[in-house]
Amino acid sequence: MPPPLRPLSAVRPDREVATRQRLPYFIGLSGDTVGATGLSMHLVVIPPGARAEPHVHVGHETGIYVLEGRVLTRWGAALEHEVVSEAGDFLFVPPDVPHEAINLSDTVAARAVVARNHPAEQDRVVPWSPPAPADPAP
Repeated sequence: MPPPLRPLSAVRPDREVATRQRLPYFIGLSGDTVGATGLSMHLVVIPPGARAEPHVHVGHETGIYVLEGRVLTRWGAALEHEVVSEAGDFLFVPPDVPHEAINLSDTVAARAVVARNHPAEQDRVVPWSPPAPADPAP
């Protein structure tokens, strides 16, 4: 006999929450909201001119779909690589890759749907400090 079916769940985020990345999130699907066991999915808003704190997601992947705006994502051990995403673009961030997101507009917020393969995605967000540049030899 198959296991009993779990009910579907609908969520409409009603408030903004602060994250370790220092960006406003609107919590959608997670272990807390719907009992998810391997997924979280949220709306992130990057205010005009704002940027995320550099960070890594330890041990889990991130998928991003940009709804509005243009976002520069810097990534790598020294945040030395860059990619620009705009409305309609998907972005994949592998586990443990240091990165930060920067809204390229000073007047318009950027919005994106963020999905991760962990139901409590903030539990594994760790701040990242790029190494200081080496002093040039005299």
